[in-house]
Amino acid sequence: MFKNYLKIAWRNLLKNKGYTIINVGGLALGMAVTLIIGLWIQDELTYNSYFKNKDSIAQVFQSQTFNGETGTGPAIPRPLEKALRDGYSDNFKHLIMCSWTNDHYLKYGDKSISRPGNYMQQAGPELFGLNIIKGEKNGLREINSIMLSQSTADALFGSEDPIGKTVTVSNEHKLNVSAVYSDIPVNNSFNDTEFIIPWKKYLAVNEWIKNAEDSWGNNSFQMFVELADNTTIEQVTDRIKNVKKDLNEDTAQFNPQIFLFPMKDWYLRSSFENGKQEGGRIKYVWLFGIIGAFVLLLACINFMNLSTARSEKRGKEVGIRKSIGSQRGQLIYQFLSESFIVVLFAFIVAILLVLLSLNGFNDLSRKEIVFPWGNGLFWGASLVFILFTALLAGSYPALYLSSFKPVDVLKGTFKTGKHAGLPRKILVVLQFTVSVAFIIGTVIVMQQINYAKNRPVGYDKEGLIQVPTFSQDFVGKYDLMRAEFIGSGAVVEMSTSSSPTTRIWSNRGGFVWDGKPEGFQEDLAWTEVSPEYAKSLNLKIVEGRDFSRDFASDSLGILINETAKKYLGMENPIGQFLRDDDEEDPNPPLKIIGVVQDMITQSPYEPVKQGVYVYDRQDNASYYNLRLNPNQSATQNITTIENVFKEHFPDIPFEYDFIDGEYGEKFASEERIGTLSGVFTALAILISCLGLFGLTSFVAEQRKKEIGVRKVLGASIFNVWNMLSKDFLKLVVISCFIAVPIAYFIMNGWLQEYPYRVILKWWIFAIAMLGAMLVTILTVSFQAIKAARANPVKSLRTE
Repeated sequence: MFKNYLKIAWRNLLKNKGYTIINVGGLALGMAVTLIIGLWIQDELTYNSYFKNKDSIAQVFQSQTFNGETGTGPAIPRPLEKALRDGYSDNFKHLIMCSWTNDHYLKYGDKSISRPGNYMQQAGPELFGLNIIKGEKNGLREINSIMLSQSTADALFGSEDPIGKTVTVSNEHKLNVSAVYSDIPVNNSFNDTEFIIPWKKYLAVNEWIKNAEDSWGNNSFQMFVELADNTTIEQVTDRIKNVKKDLNEDTAQFNPQIFLFPMKDWYLRSSFENGKQEGGRIKYVWLFGIIGAFVLLLACINFMNLSTARSEKRGKEVGIRKSIGSQRGQLIYQFLSESFIVVLFAFIVAILLVLLSLNGFNDLSRKEIVFPWGNGLFWGASLVFILFTALLAGSYPALYLSSFKPVDVLKGTFKTGKHAGLPRKILVVLQFTVSVAFIIGTVIVMQQINYAKNRPVGYDKEGLIQVPTFSQDFVGKYDLMRAEFIGSGAVVEMSTSSSPTTRIWSNRGGFVWDGKPEGFQEDLAWTEVSPEYAKSLNLKIVEGRDFSRDFASDSLGILINETAKKYLGMENPIGQFLRDDDEEDPNPPLKIIGVVQDMITQSPYEPVKQGVYVYDRQDNASYYNLRLNPNQSATQNITTIENVFKEHFPDIPFEYDFIDGEYGEKFASEERIGTLSGVFTALAILISCLGLFGLTSFVAEQRKKEIGVRKVLGASIFNVWNMLSKDFLKLVVISCFIAVPIAYFIMNGWLQEYPYRVILKWWIFAIAMLGAMLVTILTVSFQAIKAARANPVKSLRTE
């Protein structure tokens, strides 16, 4: 019986090739979009799956309150380690301190490379379950050891066995390779950790870290834990939340709350708002999941509409089958079989489309998704997906067609009725409501990105590069290198800074000044710079003056930005002092000599943070900032700079970043979302238009005799076009008026997440509506004009 159903279904599909192509094509597009989104969602949800014990791993976070606003982050003070080890060790299998991931120079023989890595305590590799390929598992036991990732070991040693070999780190420390571990896959935390050095070495070579052992106010470290078997994250958090506040009175005013942030939330739920967890990337998982579901629904609507539109053609078949004894259930089964075949073919085409587009999608989304050929779970889910889609697409047509009465159909008295087309109209309205909403959403996302991009940056990012200086080799050589670079003709100005131009690495508090409000808790972005910093960035001085080498007193001078002037409540800041609030051993007071224009160093969607630029007295530079010669090509400038660099630092790899590129990275996430949304919107519109095209062709076929009569009576091509187009255009107009308030509500809520955001304008919605109507007219017009131009003799000669 089933075989017979399949044969009939196959014959019907071959008999109506146009209908089959539109149905299979529309469903294939919808299923391909859903499959790609499904693979993306699966990649997102399986982030950190490399770590087998991820459910028991957590990072220690803290929340602190400044002037009524609570900030949350992973930076913690070093004394917290001792407090947790001494008072709460039963709650943890492992507790490790860890540095931030930073680039370092690694040298072996004549080969020198730059790679990111971490300092970790001895239990780190065991906590994270690293796969040791060579060497000892306890690779951080010796203070002068280093563990390398496989790719870094290959880059340094090639085919040589790296174990026991000596690597020079940052041109200072000679460390022996104790182990090589497998590279951590891309969709995992620590995927950029290319080497690990013992924490003991970190303490030995950095005096400031030793001094931070009892400093509760120095939040410069990370801590990771693995829970004991007999406890939970919530229980441990409840026990340790007040440990910092209880042990240190000086920081109690900030109400520090210590808690464990589970690994399962690091990637998808990492956003905090005023001390509360407020989601994160999980919102994009939901967004694209909804988009995928709606795109699939649009494709299924096409199938429903086209199937029911052909009802009169299939009516006699239903009548004959019922008259010779077919039950309604058997007819439903037959029509569902047709649906299954169409969906199966569409799925095969969808797989091909996914394979063709996966590389491009990976480039766009910055993923490394591989098609899961050998994953049984995927194919099982695909089977369920096919059955679900076949049922979703075929259920309404099957129920509708099987309900025909054989007597009416065979006598020729069967009529679809005045309201028979209502369900199809509702489905078309639903299709275009979704499509118009997608158009509006995509336009608003791109508007928000462009709005932030056009925001004044505060400095000239064009023709500016930064060169990392992560080695003691650079100490004391700034004046020499500045003279060399400028003398080469490739650089017109140069400076140093303790943070990259596009980020803030340090924040400070603990100051007093004249007029400071009682109980005010300051939080200032802190950057140490050379005197030429403002000149090299073309940073405008709005009050006072810039640093000058002509004034020795400038070594205790500072520049503040415009936001800091307001933040500190200073109407006339020039000449005022920021003094250390440590009465026992205060640092020298800092004199404000100038106010600079606000420059964006963090998110371009948020207000500029109050910042202080301090004269670098101790050579704490992390970057050279070089203003390129605008009269020469960038390539020529970079080549010259590299040659000068190599003359003085032959053992250090020359690396640089263009500041405009680094700044552009701040928009990368939103741009990817906007681009992907645009692609999916275009596909949704294409699917809707395919359905509309097919529906128009069937309506034109159904009314061809009426069109013939009208033409014989003198109707023009425009009259016929208007007759066929206006009904569809009405449906799209209705869709627009439904989509606009829905899209406004959703996108306005999305924009509220950005303090610096675009204002929604009426023309955004108008363009989306006009675009939808234009697409509808173009889609319908082809079939409408074709029908209007047909010879009426052909449609009337059988009468």
